[in-house]
Amino acid sequence: MNTFTRAALTVLVGLVIWFLPHTEAIKPEGWHLLAIFTATIVGFILRPWPTGIMALFGIVAAVATKSITMVQALGGYAEANVWLIVAAVFFSRGIINSGLGKRIAYTLIRSFGTSSLKLAYALACTDLIISPATPSNTARGGGIVFPIVQNISLAFDSEPYGKTARRIGAYLMTTAHTINTITVTIFLTACSGNLLITSLGAKLFGYDISWWEWFQAGVIPGVICMILMPWFIYKIYPPEIKETPQAAAMAQKELDALGPITKAEISVAIIFVLCILLWATAIWTKLHPTVVAMMGVLACVVTGSLTWDDILGERTGWDILIWMGTLVGMAGLLGKLGVVAVFANFVSQHLAGIDWFWASFIISATFVYSQYFFASGTARITALFSAFAAILVAMGAPIPFTILLFGLMNSPGCTLTHYSSGVTPIFFGAGYVPQGTWWRVGLAISVVSFLIHFWGGALGMWIFGIL
Repeated sequence: MNTFTRAALTVLVGLVIWFLPHTEAIKPEGWHLLAIFTATIVGFILRPWPTGIMALFGIVAAVATKSITMVQALGGYAEANVWLIVAAVFFSRGIINSGLGKRIAYTLIRSFGTSSLKLAYALACTDLIISPATPSNTARGGGIVFPIVQNISLAFDSEPYGKTARRIGAYLMTTAHTINTITVTIFLTACSGNLLITSLGAKLFGYDISWWEWFQAGVIPGVICMILMPWFIYKIYPPEIKETPQAAAMAQKELDALGPITKAEISVAIIFVLCILLWATAIWTKLHPTVVAMMGVLACVVTGSLTWDDILGERTGWDILIWMGTLVGMAGLLGKLGVVAVFANFVSQHLAGIDWFWASFIISATFVYSQYFFASGTARITALFSAFAAILVAMGAPIPFTILLFGLMNSPGCTLTHYSSGVTPIFFGAGYVPQGTWWRVGLAISVVSFLIHFWGGALGMWIFGIL
């Protein structure tokens, strides 16, 4: 479809909903905002223009039709969690600039990369170590991990689009992508989608999920998947090369090229550890996570690891500010205008007689496998979280459990297709895994991941007193 067709379909969806009859329980301005909000989500999916532009179209339409005021439309940009993501994206640029991410990866490969399976675990550890301070898993996976995987594959004469792809490249690409979708489970600050969920949850239910609460819910399923998935993929989609004695020498060559550890790397490493400690101890220090992230950014500037030009040029962060501020603001207003509550009550009536916990299992599975119809995790969260979460709360599910549950469910669906998240086309586009194989292996991974995330997450929340 061309740009005009995509834009026309987006507007058509909004107009159809606008003129549909609706219950008197929803005020006209609430219904009109729902139409605009839905059209904005469709615009995110069809992308006639970039996501940020579609968000601005949504604001303009909502204010121009007097569905909301200009002050209300801009309210989402004042949300603390929105700025937490933006600040953390800036901080991640300091990690990349310093070379710390590459040094961590190649050091692990030099130490543990004597087999293809150990290489996969070394790459997994790299992603895990840098994930708490890189809220863009696309930047983390595409900017740091992917180039390393590509270099390793080529070093073993594993070329894309040919008979040698299965030597080691296909396995490492699949595993590195899978791990990238799993580390987002453990740390709140490892993915912008996590913070979108907590922001929407705070707007709808008035409950702020802390960094520590997220870790408590995600650490058990996350660690289990981190340990299991490289081995599981090794069994269902094995590499032809099992032993990799050359990897250590290759990693040492890359480390030699990086040279001795620099002051910038040391500074960023210290700042990185301090930020994690402050996020983890916020329950006692009472420091807001956003303030901690901004402290990290300023520390990087003071130590010279980050410049104002770097911050101005970090397009991802500013793009997130625009679209996420719009979504959080609109979603919060939909809750205040009663739209979400009406929908939740309607669906919960049809699920009457089902215990809320088992209903959460059904709704979670629906949420995960709806990813087939979305080209990003953000679009899926935007489209479904508010409604699905409100349904569970209306059925009696505890609010913290509900918000954290959908946070856990952010991960499993990202392996299903070659377009399921921002980082997925990078690994798929390398050409090592055919599309049909990607879908088949991805489905198997998602089933195991979903079951671990649901039951492991429920166990973690029970152990730590959240459930």
